[in-house]
Amino acid sequence: MSKGKASKGFVVWLTGLSGSGKSTLAQALCEKLEAAGLPIERLDGDVMRGVFPNTGFTKAARDEHIRRVGFMASRLEHHGVIVVASFISPYREARDFVRGLCKNFVEVYVKTSIEECRRRDVKGLYKKAADGQISGFTGLDDPYEEPLTPEVVIETEKLTLEKSVDKMLQYLKEHRRID
Repeated sequence: MSKGKASKGFVVWLTGLSGSGKSTLAQALCEKLEAAGLPIERLDGDVMRGVFPNTGFTKAARDEHIRRVGFMASRLEHHGVIVVASFISPYREARDFVRGLCKNFVEVYVKTSIEECRRRDVKGLYKKAADGQISGFTGLDDPYEEPLTPEVVIETEKLTLEKSVDKMLQYLKEHRRID
């Protein structure tokens, strides 16, 4: 990757279940792109919920949240920034809305089985859902609609972090997003 060369801004949108590895992959991808001197902004679901308080977990509230963040991502992209966004974004319609806002959108499906996500349970959310402390939990009692035609699929149970990042970078290079 050449220093500081991106053809234009674009959005890499990582979607998947809680615990699938979206944030870890996004951070690692950002580190590689930043090391190449590219203009990066990372948008993460947990961080953004802190910025947009009172964001609920109903379908309508989740869709609204994704629309807001998607609009922000599209504006950054418009100004030549590479946006790496990691959000569960469980509904296809909301992801498609964001795709429509962005000129250069790359959907990355972080495909991880629900069993593996439960095993990882980094935030203890699956346990809270099982104990009845959380309802409407994506993948359990609220649906996660898998992407139908993502540009990249990362199976975190089969690939190391390094190989997963390399796969995303390879796609970006092949499709002239970066040099």
